[in-house]
Amino acid sequence: MSQLLDTEISRGLRMDIGLSMADYRVLAPLSEAPDHRLRMQDLASRAHWEKSRLSHQVRRMESRRLVRREECATDARGAFAIITPEGLQAVRKAAPLHVARVRRLLVDVLSREQLQALADVCETVVEAPAER
Repeated sequence: MSQLLDTEISRGLRMDIGLSMADYRVLAPLSEAPDHRLRMQDLASRAHWEKSRLSHQVRRMESRRLVRREECATDARGAFAIITPEGLQAVRKAAPLHVARVRRLLVDVLSREQLQALADVCETVVEAPAER
C-alpha cells in the first residue's frame, strides 16, 4: 500500500508541477520554516534521510534554482538550505494538488472508522521504541 501510494503521489507531482517526491520533501518543510531556511542536518532529519542523500538532492535542486545553500556563519561545518522564490512558487502550486491526491487515493476511499483505525495504527508504529 505504501509503495502504491508513493508511486501515485509521485507521478502526480511530476505531471502536475514537474517536481519529484524528493523535491517536495525538501521544499515543504523549507516553505514552513522561519525565514524559509533550515540547517541541512535538521532538514535531513525531517526527511528521514542521511546527510549525504540530502546534500545530493539539494545540489540537484540548486541547479534548477529551487533552493540555495548558505554556509553557517557560526559553525564552519554547518550549512543552511534556503528555498528560493522559484521553489516557494513551485511548492505553493504543488501543495494543494498533493493534498487533493492524498485525499482521493486514501482518505476518500476509507470509512470514518477505517480512518480512525489507520490513525491509531500509524500512531502506534511511530511511537514504538523500535530500534532506529
